[in-house]
Amino acid sequence: MASETIRDPVKDHLLTPKNAAFVIIDYQPVQVNSIASMDRQLMINNIVGASRGAVAYGLPIVHSTVNVKSGLNKPPIPQLRKVLGEYPTYDRTTINSWEDVEFRKAIDATGRKKLIMTALWTEACLTFPALDALKEGFEVYVVADAVGGTSVAAHEMALRRIEQAGGKMISVPQLFCELQRDWKREETVPAFMNLFIETGGTAGIQFSYDRA
Repeated sequence: MASETIRDPVKDHLLTPKNAAFVIIDYQPVQVNSIASMDRQLMINNIVGASRGAVAYGLPIVHSTVNVKSGLNKPPIPQLRKVLGEYPTYDRTTINSWEDVEFRKAIDATGRKKLIMTALWTEACLTFPALDALKEGFEVYVVADAVGGTSVAAHEMALRRIEQAGGKMISVPQLFCELQRDWKREETVPAFMNLFIETGGTAGIQFSYDRA
């Protein structure tokens, strides 16, 4: 059996390394420690994995923090700084990053209309920019297992509100698979395998690759 010719990665309706940007907002110690919608360590593993995926596939990355320059908040958690340390951060005072001038310039500079969005908390720092982005014609893909809220209800209601506005929910494994899509993209297969090893989801992928 043979797969069809790999589709145009810019025009593809699915996520590709050439049509999407990765947005990560406020994974700072205070925010991480206040998460009550899922296991915190699992969330950390997932956001680190998603960030590694964005780096491995060469996505434009827009990384925002809140109130670091003012001294009211700490920089991102060390696990993320290790992955994203070479990328600039856009510090702001607004809860809604979409209302920050430098953040918006960075989004526009990616030239991408598909935004893979992650943030803490789901009910505020994710929902507000997601709704604004959707209103302005962007496509928003929320990595639902890499974001969190101050309660299960707050998190779930926020995801529902984003989805009702047209946002799409995805997971970390789906993100990896959608960006890879075909074993013929051989240059990223090693990174793809490593991502699943790092996030603990290797068995089925290894079996598929061994048979390919």
